[in-house]
Amino acid sequence: MPTVDIRIRWADGTVQDGESPSRVIERHITSGALYPRDELRRRLADGLAAASDRVRERFGMACTQAMAQSQEFELAALQHGGDPESLSRVELVKVSPPAPLHPHRRLPRHVSVAVIGGGQAGLSISRYLTDADIDHVVIEREHIAATWTTQRWDSFCLVTPNWQCRLPGFPYRGDDPEGFMVREQIIAYLRGFATSFAPPVHEGVAVKRLTAHRDAAFELETSRGTLTADQVVLAVGSYHRAVLPRLAERLPTRVTQLHSSAYKNPESLPDGAVLVVGSGQSGAQIAEDLHLAGRDVHLAVGSAPRVARFYRGRDCVAWLEDMGHYDMSIDDHPEGVGARKEANHYVTGRDGGRDIDLRTHARSGMTLHGRLVTAESGVLGFAPDLVANLDRADETSQRIKDRIDHWIAEQRIDAPVEAPYVPVWVPEGDGSAPLDLAAGGVSTVIWATGFLSDWAFVDAPAFDGRGYPSHHRGVTSVPGLYVLGLSWLHTWGSARFAGIARDAAYLAECICERAAAPFGTGAADELAA
Repeated sequence: MPTVDIRIRWADGTVQDGESPSRVIERHITSGALYPRDELRRRLADGLAAASDRVRERFGMACTQAMAQSQEFELAALQHGGDPESLSRVELVKVSPPAPLHPHRRLPRHVSVAVIGGGQAGLSISRYLTDADIDHVVIEREHIAATWTTQRWDSFCLVTPNWQCRLPGFPYRGDDPEGFMVREQIIAYLRGFATSFAPPVHEGVAVKRLTAHRDAAFELETSRGTLTADQVVLAVGSYHRAVLPRLAERLPTRVTQLHSSAYKNPESLPDGAVLVVGSGQSGAQIAEDLHLAGRDVHLAVGSAPRVARFYRGRDCVAWLEDMGHYDMSIDDHPEGVGARKEANHYVTGRDGGRDIDLRTHARSGMTLHGRLVTAESGVLGFAPDLVANLDRADETSQRIKDRIDHWIAEQRIDAPVEAPYVPVWVPEGDGSAPLDLAAGGVSTVIWATGFLSDWAFVDAPAFDGRGYPSHHRGVTSVPGLYVLGLSWLHTWGSARFAGIARDAAYLAECICERAAAPFGTGAADELAA
């Protein structure tokens, strides 16, 4: 059983470290949250009691360590927690990482190819380099599937069907191809892929700096020493730093503020109402998660589009796949490289898949606002754009349906006819009414406001004026330097399980050509797909 490290900063500033023998503690407290003294006492006691029960279920006896830890927290709360309403902060709830695949592997001094990042992108390129017998290493700062483990909430699931999971030589082989893998299944799928071909992964190694030298060699300064490489693949994605708007600084200090990447579940948040800021894919799904759990939810709605889950008898993804949408390259996209800035359409794979219709949730009690624009003395102000934002999301969904209708007619497909969507709820106002956080009982704000890229560790002239890698299909302007796993690097699926294999195969061929090495037939098959 994985252990969980806990750190509490009590109201008087005293810091206390502790440990839970089970992840069930994550259902009771969450990192970064502020709790009144007695609420935190209750949550710690209940969480550690539940952890002890988990140990009993597995080993046949209660965990005396968990109960002793509970008593230590109780004593500290009474000594350092102040009065019952004084706030203490949970600074750390961190699960122990899984055992590395190769715990004693040494980092070489030089390799032909260094792959930075051990997620689906890094592992995919490693699979092709392994097949081509190219000497390489994969350097992973944390552990395989780390982001899926630490930056996804408990009820997280894919929004694309399982059949679209097509990592190189390792497609989804489960019994529910039309379903949507949940977080633990995704982690198992990715780790299963890693063990299927034994990639040369070095886990727990951070690349501090990558330098491109004039002699065409690259130097990597890492937490375990320095190595050089002839070629380098940056497979670190583009979600590097969580974005919190400066407006967050103006919120009352008694309010817990979390980025969406730190959200875990409704139960662990402080008692009270929750405001979610941002209605992109993460914001809409988190707001729904909280709403379905019975929490009082406010949602600041932005301009993100939505898409229907099913239409005319099939998943919309299946229709779009048949229509060739996912094969369209960025060069052929009507918006060109502007597509890389588009927000993802919100929809869910939860409970077998369904629409996320914010109007439906509003009708059943969720409070919708326009975009958050001001914060002053604990009162938030919103833009008068709620009606327009909901209408635009519906219009986008309808345009996708219209394209599917056209395809069905053109191909003369016998598909059931579906009645046009009719809004089930219309706002009474424009969404600009202010929200007094204290009067509304709002204890937590979740910022679903995205991420920024941070390529500062790369010392190479490979970036445009906005700091984005300058590349074509992953081949940068610096010879021997590549990027992989970015949104719309080549197609819609470039940052997803659906299309990463095609991009990795292409770059593997480029790497082999530069290294004058033969390219495997498996990758050639991916290129032709």
